[in-house]
Amino acid sequence: MTIQLYCFGESGNAYKAALALELSGLDWTPVKVDFFNGETRTPEYRANINEMGEAPVLVDGDTKLTQSGVIQMYVTEKSGKFGGTTPEEAREVMRWVFWDNHKLSSQAGMTRFLMNFLPEDKRPADVIGFMQGRLKAAYQVLDAHLAERDWIVGDGITNADISCCGYLFYPEPFGFDRADWPNIDRWLSNIQGLPGWKHPYDLMPGSPADRA
Repeated sequence: MTIQLYCFGESGNAYKAALALELSGLDWTPVKVDFFNGETRTPEYRANINEMGEAPVLVDGDTKLTQSGVIQMYVTEKSGKFGGTTPEEAREVMRWVFWDNHKLSSQAGMTRFLMNFLPEDKRPADVIGFMQGRLKAAYQVLDAHLAERDWIVGDGITNADISCCGYLFYPEPFGFDRADWPNIDRWLSNIQGLPGWKHPYDLMPGSPADRA
């Protein structure tokens, strides 16, 4: 049975789930969520898809999962990939997934939304500046960690990499320039070089161009 992933191209969290599925080789198909027209806020979506009113959502037969980190764990269970090769690596993978969710993706997602998807006169400059400062601290942590390694954990891509890269391939400005962070830039190139890698706007339906 084909796995369905409710997602939309602009979502970095959805990209983490979609990229894990795509690189795993599992059979899956995207189902577009019309986020910008309010689909996730409708009673129907909350009753039938996700009570939290969020995407991504994975549906595999009777299994329904939300939250990108949980979906990544499920992909690992199904495929045997991306979870680390030892118990120690598995714990380290989860450490970085949790760090990303709290320190990197949450900040990047909000900042990118405020800077690009709100009307220009409603963009809070003070909040954006504060968030970009927090993001800079996160980039410093990640760039330093990658100084002498190709991947965040172990000798190949894991859920740590898939999680942490979730927002860093997007072209919209939010305070991240690959050229400023040479180790992150090299690591992102490693991910791009993997067979099956796709840009989020190529992997999932929906992009700002659709609303232009």
